[in-house]
Amino acid sequence: MGILTLEMKEAVPRIRLAFVATVSPDGRPNLSAKGSLGVWDDDHLLFADIASPQTMSNLASNPHVEINTVDQIGRRGFRFKGVAEVLREGAIFDSLANDIHTREGPDVPVRAVVKVRVLEARPLLSPVYLIKRGVTETEVRAVWMARYGYRLSNTG
Repeated sequence: MGILTLEMKEAVPRIRLAFVATVSPDGRPNLSAKGSLGVWDDDHLLFADIASPQTMSNLASNPHVEINTVDQIGRRGFRFKGVAEVLREGAIFDSLANDIHTREGPDVPVRAVVKVRVLEARPLLSPVYLIKRGVTETEVRAVWMARYGYRLSNTG
C-alpha cells in the first residue's frame, strides 16, 4: 500500500482543480492552477504542462512541489508534498495526454507530463471543522452553497 489513501485517490478526480507550488531559483514562490491533476498509482500524481512556463522553469532547478486540492463547497481537501519528474514521452505521458485530449479536445497542447512522487500527504481542512467541533460536512456545504448563491434541493 502506498502513501495515497483511497479517499485521496477518489478526491483528486472529483475536485478537479488543484494548485501546484514551486520555487524559482532565486527563492520566489510560484503558484499555478491545474485542471489536469490525476492519480497515477498509490504513490504518484500527474499533471500536464499545457501553459505552465514558470512552473516548468522552476522544476528544472528544484523538483520539490506542494499540491493542494480543495473542494470549495465542502471546504475539505488534501495537500501533497513530493518530488517532480518531467516526462516528455513514454507510456505515462501518452496516458495523461490521451485523457486530456479525450476530455478537452485534440488541440490542447500537452507539452510535458509531470509525475510527482508523493512523500507526504495530509488532509486539508477549513478551520470551521476545528472551531465548531461536531460540525458536519453537510452543514458546511449548506453554508457555502448559500454563500455562492446556490439553492439546495430536496428533489435528489
